[in-house]
Amino acid sequence: MKTAAAGFDNNKYLEQQTAAILERVSRFENKLYLECGGKLIFDYHASRVLPGFDPNVKMRVFQSFKDKIDVIICIFAGDIEKKKIRADFGITYDTDTLKLIDDYSSWGLNVAGVVITRFEEQPGAVQFKNLLERRGIRVYTHKYTKGYPTDVDLIVSDEGYGANEYIETSRPVVVVTAPGPGSGKLATCLSQFYHDYRRGIRSGYAKLETFPIWNLPLSHPVNVAYEAATADLGDINLIDNFHLEEYGETSVNYNRDIEAFPVLKRIIEKITGEKSFYQSPTDMGVNRCGFGIFDDEIVKEAAKQEIIRRYFRASCDYITGAGTKQTIDKIKVLMDNLELHSKDRVTVPAARDAVTDGASRGKGKDGIVSGAAIQLKDGTLLTGSNSERMHAASALILNASKHLAGMPSNIHLIPQSIMSSVRYLKDKVLDGRRISLDLEEVLISLAISAANNPAAQMAMDKLKELRGCEVHLTHLPSPGDEAGLRKLGINHTSDPQFASRHLVDEV
Repeated sequence: MKTAAAGFDNNKYLEQQTAAILERVSRFENKLYLECGGKLIFDYHASRVLPGFDPNVKMRVFQSFKDKIDVIICIFAGDIEKKKIRADFGITYDTDTLKLIDDYSSWGLNVAGVVITRFEEQPGAVQFKNLLERRGIRVYTHKYTKGYPTDVDLIVSDEGYGANEYIETSRPVVVVTAPGPGSGKLATCLSQFYHDYRRGIRSGYAKLETFPIWNLPLSHPVNVAYEAATADLGDINLIDNFHLEEYGETSVNYNRDIEAFPVLKRIIEKITGEKSFYQSPTDMGVNRCGFGIFDDEIVKEAAKQEIIRRYFRASCDYITGAGTKQTIDKIKVLMDNLELHSKDRVTVPAARDAVTDGASRGKGKDGIVSGAAIQLKDGTLLTGSNSERMHAASALILNASKHLAGMPSNIHLIPQSIMSSVRYLKDKVLDGRRISLDLEEVLISLAISAANNPAAQMAMDKLKELRGCEVHLTHLPSPGDEAGLRKLGINHTSDPQFASRHLVDEV
């Protein structure tokens, strides 16, 4: 099968990024707090907008000097309390923190501790703290920094950063990361920086932020895709005016870093008693991602597709109550500026056509017909629609696996007896309302069928080839559909339409 063309060179990035970080460490008596924005592992946004980018390449950078690294993980107490979700995994931030500890440990990195930021004895945060401590994890709590952001004298005092617990680390590079944005990474770095200077340690601070890419144009689709991804946070890409004035060089940063820089610079100077070692937000960064791009046209097209995906996600978040109309409107403006339309995602019209085809064969549950479409890596488009037996996503993935295995589309991979047994369980035993099989249930049924059916085994073996493919659904996926698509590694979107007239369907 033909694979999608790459536009990013991982090896070049690895070489340059490693050198940039180690050079920065050498500036500060071998003690650097490195604030890491974005994801260190499983960075699927980066891999989507930079085809060829290894989602774990940043962790591979750290592997080359892992014996010099301690990791601090920050999590905002408010995110624990409101059970904020990391969308690409469908898990809460506190669960993701546990996963990060496991993942970093498996990569050989030492996790020095977890910091619960803006901690005010919130019940959920206290429970999470107890859980970590009872599993042998060092936990620190930091309250909101007094005086921030205007009163630098109070911030840089025993009542400000001095009131925070000092996090003991022993290695020259301290990677400060988090499950998501707004977790208090910068405050943690500066608090440690303050304590170090009080102890006679002349440490430093730098930032590894993948996006926006500072040496790409402001209007480059990769940078626009970052705006779309953070539209709910209100992030806006801007020219770094501090960098332009100081060096006469145009670079791109985002509004929060640019707005915070004057205060950050004064804090650094207050702590060190010297002129700041940074004259612009761009100075703080060590990001070499832009130098890994070798085919700009491929990257531009991939970034445009990501913007459309973000539009659909924002639209679905809004209809389910998790998002705002302002987020949708902002992404729509970004799409208009690049002359993009939702139908430029080729699976969208194909999925909607599948609804018409499904309706011609008979109505789905409650008279609602759902369609789904997938684009395989060779460009082939396949569709599926729902029925009384299975969801549209389920039909689609079975159709795709049969196509990849070279089987006729009308062959049955799962015996009727298995389908009937699962439906009976959902209906008569579990008292379910929606008894057609979702994708997770179909995948399990396919695996059971494979024990006695060579065709089912062949189809199941082809499922791994769907990783990275594109899917669109005409209706919101059920939890089982969404989990199945995510586990298969498929990039999926859906129209903001409910698949049932019931307010609660999956019971």
